[in-house]
Amino acid sequence: MTLLADRVGSTDADPIGDYTISLVEGVTANRERIDELLAEHAHGWSLERMPPVDLAVLRVGVYELLWAADVPDPVAIDEAVGLARELSTDDSPRFVNGVLGRIGTIADRIRAVL
Repeated sequence: MTLLADRVGSTDADPIGDYTISLVEGVTANRERIDELLAEHAHGWSLERMPPVDLAVLRVGVYELLWAADVPDPVAIDEAVGLARELSTDDSPRFVNGVLGRIGTIADRIRAVL
């Protein structure tokens, strides 16, 4: 959050959009629960073993699935897969899609207890 706070309003950095700020703040505020869900649904992968880019993309994807009411679930998953395709390994899009797809199938139940 310090990095975000340093960048917001800085005249030395490109402006940061409101949605980006809400993503960073939302993932930060819910990171413990997000990481629990990822650890539970990333079959065969611990958070420590995941490539850092994949982990970051998954955290944003889970946040959008569960806390961003204005983002439809398929859009959240598709955007995360696109980021993984653009920023990570050849295997990452399939991995991200699988993990978020599993969480997406139970997203309504998870939202009900948040």
